[in-house]
Amino acid sequence: MKFDIITIFPKILDSYFSESILKRAQKNKFISIKVHNLRDFTLDRHNKVDDTPYGGGPGMVFKVEPIAKAVESIKRQATSKKKKIKSRVILFSLRGKKFDAKIAKRFSKYDQLILICGRYEGVDERVAKYVADEEISIGDFVLSGGELAAGITVDAVSRFIPGVLGKYESLEEIKGSYPVYTKPDVVKINNNRRIVPQVLLSGNHKKIDEWRRKK
Repeated sequence: MKFDIITIFPKILDSYFSESILKRAQKNKFISIKVHNLRDFTLDRHNKVDDTPYGGGPGMVFKVEPIAKAVESIKRQATSKKKKIKSRVILFSLRGKKFDAKIAKRFSKYDQLILICGRYEGVDERVAKYVADEEISIGDFVLSGGELAAGITVDAVSRFIPGVLGKYESLEEIKGSYPVYTKPDVVKINNNRRIVPQVLLSGNHKKIDEWRRKK
């Protein structure tokens, strides 16, 4: 699966994508991540990506032309091999649908996700209406830009791609989330003796499964 991220800060997620599971997934070619500098698609010699909002008000607004041009270019590159690519263009927005595991699983069925990261006061509404396929919000809070949202999306979606985690059973969406413990079974914390639940030490896997389902 291809992830194409459009941003004005192309190196901002480098360290995260170069570690752990995502690094291994790229090395084994289960996914590819390419970051595109929006300024490379500007139409003027100053590489201007934003301008003042019509109607007045504070802040600057991302222009529609560079984003539309970037998306067109990315799609064209993906289809140049005479193979039809199932692609989805996502704009991160406070007004978008709330991102969750169900959406992440749906996104994992595509061949390519093009992720548009906004900044400043926002993005020209024509991007949402005519360029993006849908708007996504990762929560009821405000970030300085869409880059962290893109990183979260790449991580969450990649987990659903076969081979990325190694074992399908490793998905918390499949096995559920429950308390976990490791050695030692007895520790002192603030002068109190804290122990591992005895059922986990019993070796009775039926009872362990029942306990985990209850939790």
